[in-house]
Amino acid sequence: MKEFKFTIDGQKYTASVNELENNVAEVVVNGKTYSVTMEKEEVAKPVVKPVAKPAASAPAAAPAAAPAPKADVPAGGTKIVSPLPGSIIKVIATEGQAVKKGETLLTLESMKMENTIVADCDGTVSKILVTAGQSVMQGDVLIVIG
Repeated sequence: MKEFKFTIDGQKYTASVNELENNVAEVVVNGKTYSVTMEKEEVAKPVVKPVAKPAASAPAAAPAAAPAPKADVPAGGTKIVSPLPGSIIKVIATEGQAVKKGETLLTLESMKMENTIVADCDGTVSKILVTAGQSVMQGDVLIVIG
């Protein structure tokens, strides 16, 4: 269980996710338990807006690392895409491995939370397009199951 503290319009909240099964989460907000049903959205790339720099001079930040070049995505098969931006922690599946629907393929860290990415269908892993430590954006193809 991970606890989060945040403020909305000056009101302080403490929230935690106790259980997460399929698309239903048990969430506790300020001591009150809610059953939250999450809908699967179409995957869209996030829009990044520039932020105005402050007038005062500050030490220059190190340049951001360039994203990894995109590997060729094979035609056909089921593409497993990243549900949100983050970093690949561990790739569990291997190319050529037979997988069942719901089987764990890799672990993705996003917003300091580990997310398990699972197979959407039965099949054989035909291509793995990411490696541990790689940054990915929402909608990027991670694995192809043929």
